[in-house]
Amino acid sequence: MDENLTRGYCQLQSPSRSSRRTNQDRLNPPRDPCSCIYLALVLAGAGFLLPYNSFITAVDYYENRFPNSTIIFDMSMTYIIVAFISVCVNNVLVEALTMPVRITFGYLISFAVLLAIALCDVWYQVFTQDVAYKVTLLAVAVVAIGATVQQSSFYGFTSMLPARYTQAVMTGESAAGLIISINRIITKALLNDQRINTIIFFIISISILWVCFIVFHIIRRTEFVRFYVSLCENAAIADDQRGITKGGGCTEEVSLVDFQEPSSGQRYGVLIIQSPTSATPPRTSDSTTPSGSDVTVRDITRCNEEQVMFQGQSYKEHVPKVSSIKRGLRMRYEVSKTVWPYMLSIGLAYFVTLCLFPGIESEVISCHLGSWMPIIMMAIFNASDFIGKIFASIPYDWPRGRLLMATFCRIILVPLLMLCATPRDHPILTGEAWPLLLSLLLGLTNGYVGSVPMILAPSRVPDEQRELCGNIMTMSYSLGLTTGSGVAYLLDYWLGPHRRSSPCVIDLTPAQHLNITFPTGY
Repeated sequence: MDENLTRGYCQLQSPSRSSRRTNQDRLNPPRDPCSCIYLALVLAGAGFLLPYNSFITAVDYYENRFPNSTIIFDMSMTYIIVAFISVCVNNVLVEALTMPVRITFGYLISFAVLLAIALCDVWYQVFTQDVAYKVTLLAVAVVAIGATVQQSSFYGFTSMLPARYTQAVMTGESAAGLIISINRIITKALLNDQRINTIIFFIISISILWVCFIVFHIIRRTEFVRFYVSLCENAAIADDQRGITKGGGCTEEVSLVDFQEPSSGQRYGVLIIQSPTSATPPRTSDSTTPSGSDVTVRDITRCNEEQVMFQGQSYKEHVPKVSSIKRGLRMRYEVSKTVWPYMLSIGLAYFVTLCLFPGIESEVISCHLGSWMPIIMMAIFNASDFIGKIFASIPYDWPRGRLLMATFCRIILVPLLMLCATPRDHPILTGEAWPLLLSLLLGLTNGYVGSVPMILAPSRVPDEQRELCGNIMTMSYSLGLTTGSGVAYLLDYWLGPHRRSSPCVIDLTPAQHLNITFPTGY
């Protein structure tokens, strides 16, 4: 062995022991007692959508502060566009920051924005109406950046865990809406002063956000989470050592000649240094190899900077950033070819949802419920969405075609709910029952078909590509949100001009409306 080292050869470690140890570890994973990790991920996952839900659920406050405006549509569209751009950038630069740093960044941004809006706009109202409108949209945009970085990172994070934990985060998204809806109903019911109940509403939201932040940093240090994360990280390292790259490999300057000596059966490697643009034969540390050796060449590096040990010395190989980005895009293309049906399903599911929620739902009027109508509709949507995501945790391996068909059938909800809002003053489907029922169906189906693709997709790729798969699915999800929000503006235009005044003469709480007689025609 010493002689071989002086000639530039080094013995390669046999993979049998490490593979046996990995298989043994897989057979004895840590347990999740009482589903504590699952429940904690539900709460932690609620954190990244909680700020946005706080804005849109305060629909009564913003419609009163900005009358005759499209504030809910504008907030939704601003959030979605910024989120889509952010998720695309995050997919390209996902390795620039570690996952815990990205998630912490999102939490801190959300906390700062909610606190600033609660104090400066709701309580002190230091801005004029026009300036406050722009500040509100700017706040939503900043929240979108932090939330998108968190969301993509969370799905990449849970993709390394068993499939049910991805569903836990998606349930947390619905839990965020449900928690905020309950918060808004309680604060509005207990306090008549809209300004005071709204500031208390935002303070409670900020407190819940801090709880989500603390819970996340607790669970990521648990033995259960560290075990599964290390499995995926070890799989990626083993993939590097084997020189296997799904995207066809990367053009590197350092390679290793792997051969087996027939006489002893020992495996050796020779370090090769070669410029990617050079047409000359590769240079090795020794120009000769044992005769009769079975020689194969494989890459041993994959990132922008790799460390190679040879003869006790450490060598670092630098690869241009452009090559790394091209390799990342190539890997994403390969993963997309495997999970494209799930990408299409989740994109279509959220396209239909954003066509109607929250914009069109906020335009449904009720003389019985008044300003409570959009709050109750959003609460029903969030509650049924939460239930749908719980149903999605029931194991069932959906065939690709059936999953796409089930997602496509939800389009029928768009014209039905539109009939509940058009024309604005006298809708075709009158009364509260129809819009509340359709909101329930919209939320229930969104919770289910919006979760199943995200749960199934990571199981279709190798362990080392699961985090990447989670990021790609999040990009498809964001694309559906963006296009759906755009179509919502067209649907709002179809409804006609916004009414200057309410067709109803009074605004009551749900408990009071049964004792009131309304004028004929209302």
